[in-house]
Amino acid sequence: MSPVPSPVDVPSGRPAGVPTPGPGDPALARLSLNQATVQRWTLAQAVDGCLRAGLPAIGTWREPVAEMGLAKAARLLRDSGLRVSSHCRGGFLTGPDAAAALDDNRRAIDEAAELGAPCLVLVVGGLPEGERDLAGVRERMADRLADLVPYALERGVQLALEPLHPVFCADRAVLSTLGQALDIAERFDAAAVGVEVDAYHVWWDPQVYEQIARAGAGGRISSFQACDWVLPLPADTLRGRGMVGDGHADVRSLRRAVDEAGYTGDIEVEIFNEQIWRADGHDVIATLARRHVQYVL
Repeated sequence: MSPVPSPVDVPSGRPAGVPTPGPGDPALARLSLNQATVQRWTLAQAVDGCLRAGLPAIGTWREPVAEMGLAKAARLLRDSGLRVSSHCRGGFLTGPDAAAALDDNRRAIDEAAELGAPCLVLVVGGLPEGERDLAGVRERMADRLADLVPYALERGVQLALEPLHPVFCADRAVLSTLGQALDIAERFDAAAVGVEVDAYHVWWDPQVYEQIARAGAGGRISSFQACDWVLPLPADTLRGRGMVGDGHADVRSLRRAVDEAGYTGDIEVEIFNEQIWRADGHDVIATLARRHVQYVL
């Protein structure tokens, strides 16, 4: 028997605004659970949670896949019937050890191919210690990306460049806007390099809708991720992503824009948030399914 979801949304504690859509509901047809949202669950638990709730897709992360073992994880996912919407994450191409970074990314590409993920999300890396030449580091990243492109094409995996909010520019990603990501992506075959449209990271950008249209015209929208920008920001800003509807991002307008640009893939919910991680995973999935109906569709 499936667990009975709580009648309140997490982490807000507010009464649920709509009934929870269940298995077979067309509202769930494109909804994907990114594993990071239920960070304390194993891959097996996350797959089970998706199946119980009627979600048709899951976004995988390298660490829980490695914990299970790649071959076993791939078999579990195939047997479950779930789509794999993306694999997280590769990247970090800006550091001093290019060979190690490229080797790790090739392994990540292999993992994505084995799991059946259409794309590998790349958080490209920030400024190495002591460096201030942002444009130069961005070009270094692009040069290393070029080394990965033939391998990605061979394995049938699109590399999804993920621009991160500027607050993360120094330590995590020298790409801060979709425009910057597309300037790099468009140097390569669209089958090899696309972009991740993550609501948390791009909602603020005054050019975001223009750039979404540009990405769609080039067939470069690899993935769309839904979550919200909530205040106050925590001390660890990385863990400040909120449940859709709890913050300030107009996620529905972003979803409409990617659809109008030709994107037909899954809508993946990726949330880093300590309160959500502490909540029951089934309640988290029930909440994000309701919020999908309320604020995304």
